Amino acid sequence: NHPIMPGVLQVEAMKQAAQLLAQDMLDPERKFDLHIKVLEKVKFRKPNNPGDRMKVEAELESCENGEAVFKCSTTNVNGVSCQGKITLAVREKTGPIDFPELFNEFDKRENICMDVNEIMKYVPHRYPFLLVDNIIKGDEDGHIIAVKNLSINEELFQGHTPDYPVLPDSLQAEIFAQAGCAHVLSRPENKGKLAYFMAIDKVEYLQPIFPGDQLVCDTTLPPSNSRFGKGSGELKVNGRVVARATVTFAVVDKE
Repeated sequence: NHPIMPGVLQVEAMKQAAQLLAQDMLDPERKFDLHIKVLEKVKFRKPNNPGDRMKVEAELESCENGEAVFKCSTTNVNGVSCQGKITLAVREKTGPIDFPELFNEFDKRENICMDVNEIMKYVPHRYPFLLVDNIIKGDEDGHIIAVKNLSINEELFQGHTPDYPVLPDSLQAEIFAQAGCAHVLSRPENKGKLAYFMAIDKVEYLQPIFPGDQLVCDTTLPPSNSRFGKGSGELKVNGRVVARATVTFAVVDKE
């Protein structure tokens, strides 16, 4: 009920600022896919509310061996709202290697842990920012397997790179966060609470993700007595690891 700018969209803004600086250094002929190779040390410090003005800064720290490293931040009138470190690199533009088997263990069935309607009971995200279709598994030890089936008609593909549709790097960390938050908030001890995305400790982006891919988020959020928790996991397409991430979140009471 209190709209704020999602943290990962601040990361996307920082990435775009860094790309403006890195484009001529890494891909002057505009032939390659200029992408985030590593995203790390991201802290979400203050919210950006509707009507706020946001300043985006990217400072080049180094550029060598085909990689450019930037220290980035976003700031509003209340101070720094987000900061982090982004490593940009280039790779060949490719396409899907193969397509998911029909049908497989990650498709929706009656005995899955949560479908999208159940997920929406625990997280506030809605179209176009709800990025988890189903949680196939969620056990007491905090092992979660979630699925996002990607289609070209989704908004997230329309304005990112129209001539080369790939899943935006920044949104991949959000998939980890949404799957983890839904699982954690479904625990009886967290009934009625909220979960906040606090930090992206590190994400490594290994391969592009395309429309038509079935994206499987395999992550672990160990149970904790603290209101802070940390999860680590992998995103996979057809068993191939396309990204690895470690994220931090907090569970708080509703005001």
